[in-house]
Amino acid sequence: MGAFPAFPRRTAIEGRGRRGIMAKFSEWLDGLDYELLHGDPEKVEVGEVIYDSRKAGRGSVFVCMRGSTTDSHSFLQKVIAEGTEAIVVEEESSMLPVDLREIYEGIAVVRVPSSREALAKLSAARFGFPSREMRVIAVTGTKGKTTTAHMIRSILESAGESCGLIGTTGVDYAGIHEETKNTTPESYELQDLFRRMADRGCGYVVMEASSQGFKLYRTDAIDFDYGIFTNIEPDHIGPNEHKDFEEYKYYKSRIFRQSRVGLINRDSPYAEELIAGAKCRMYCFGIDKSADFMAEGIQAVNSPDFVGSEFQVIGMAKLDVRLNLPGKYNVYNAMAAISVCSLIGIRNSAILKALRLIRVNGRMELAFKNDTMSVIVDYAHNAMGMENLLETLREYHPKRLVVVFGCGGNRSKERRYGMGETAARLADFSVLTADNSRFERTEDIISDIKSRLVPLGGRYAEIPDRREAIEYAMKNAEKGDIIAVIGKGHEDYNEVNGARTHFLDREVIEETARKFSL
Repeated sequence: MGAFPAFPRRTAIEGRGRRGIMAKFSEWLDGLDYELLHGDPEKVEVGEVIYDSRKAGRGSVFVCMRGSTTDSHSFLQKVIAEGTEAIVVEEESSMLPVDLREIYEGIAVVRVPSSREALAKLSAARFGFPSREMRVIAVTGTKGKTTTAHMIRSILESAGESCGLIGTTGVDYAGIHEETKNTTPESYELQDLFRRMADRGCGYVVMEASSQGFKLYRTDAIDFDYGIFTNIEPDHIGPNEHKDFEEYKYYKSRIFRQSRVGLINRDSPYAEELIAGAKCRMYCFGIDKSADFMAEGIQAVNSPDFVGSEFQVIGMAKLDVRLNLPGKYNVYNAMAAISVCSLIGIRNSAILKALRLIRVNGRMELAFKNDTMSVIVDYAHNAMGMENLLETLREYHPKRLVVVFGCGGNRSKERRYGMGETAARLADFSVLTADNSRFERTEDIISDIKSRLVPLGGRYAEIPDRREAIEYAMKNAEKGDIIAVIGKGHEDYNEVNGARTHFLDREVIEETARKFSL
């Protein structure tokens, strides 16, 4: 079977909602489910969408949002006083803090079932539906989103395509890098990024789509050309994320309801269930089960100038791959990238070149190596990621496998228990330390980890200061050791009591090597 034909590049809707161009409020409401409470949207001109009351004013649509601590419906009187003439609410008129019968007739107020959904659609209109000008590739899954997204972008750029990237490590396009607060930014920021990418000539966007992104409607009003599902395991379950695994799985599965073509790891648990519920054309990739794209003959390679894997791809693509990242789970990530790029029609030579040279900050990153030790930095921050990492490093037969880790504060305790159990099973020694304790005591988090590590016979040292923990592991290394410093990866901060201070594992490792002449 040949490559799936590439989609034609789509053009913008000219003149509607473009940056700096005013439009009728009624035009932006087109396709939105709403009830008119007051005024006439046909008579109101708008050019901006606002959900922060401090920025409201004439010519803007103010969208009332319910947050975890603030409900911006309470600011209605203020935004009206600032001259706002287009307002979107969720509350019934009788529940609003202003009497609509008493406000100026020229103000249009509409009620919607979901303000977040409305924000996404209004933002897309405000920026002229920029995703329609590019091919959008979305990647979701418990693990592998970041690495897979970077692989796809590297392949596309190797083929001469201009590609934007949005995800955990930030935003990159046209030589510009920007930091982001969330893996999947708020819908307004997302549409703004798409607009800037399209204006800079990007033909493709690769984005990580988180379960929270789907749950909070951040990805609404975007039709994905390709949606990739890497895997799923219980994670992100707790009072601040998802109530249970079923909810988590439901929101992850939404990727196949807004994609034109879907791709899924056939070997992943729940793959068949997700395929059955998909609303788009589906393709599969994998290693163990029959799939459209399969990897076979996987070999770990460890030479002075290369640490990674070699394998063959069979099925809808045929390649001999040399991957510059170790581990079976990175073969899965590569298979996702190979599959989608083959369907797009990217030539094999571009795929092979990109994967041979790929490097992703904080993802199985070799931060230091000498005759005694190898020190790896990785973002693994749950049991699944930790198990994948440690099993991969075991394939390189270290004398000892030492892991330096902690767990984030104000997150599910199940993550701590799972990582404690995994460290006891797969590491020879653990150094327990801080990792974004937030509003909890680091010592309490370490105690939770120890409650599962110690009963299983895990050997450990407890050093709450992360810099001191890394120094301890490196100073006490024995010849042939591999040290894995995990949990933070690319992150360049440590968060304690609401304050962030600069901290980058790779920098600390390099400083330690110089400080002790390692």
